[in-house]
Amino acid sequence: MTLIESSANINLPIEKVYQFLADLNNHQQLMPDNIYNWSSTADQASFTIQNMAKLTIHISERVENEKLIAIPTEKPPFDLSLQWSVKDNGDGTTMATHLISADLNMMMKMIAAGPLQKLADYQTKRLKEILG
Repeated sequence: MTLIESSANINLPIEKVYQFLADLNNHQQLMPDNIYNWSSTADQASFTIQNMAKLTIHISERVENEKLIAIPTEKPPFDLSLQWSVKDNGDGTTMATHLISADLNMMMKMIAAGPLQKLADYQTKRLKEILG
């Protein structure tokens, strides 16, 4: 399993950061330009990744003010899960960590690991820009 991780310190209490992340409608704001055809509800999102694939994900697990996990609704080319976890820093700020777990063979890892890391880094950077 390939693990791709990115974190950002957000200047908001954990409840506000979790509340934003728990609604997949908000995740469109975290996506780069190569993601299009976005449609979502609070629990499910469907989108197209330019030159790659169409993907539909849904929230499979929620632990309030701790983490949420989204997985594809249909069988993707490889097993994938997207997890956001939030941790209270004790000073009114929150550490938000985005973890992408992908079951990539060696060939797929060479192709996909870089773009997946860029995606994770972009999303945590955007989260910090949007929430502070």
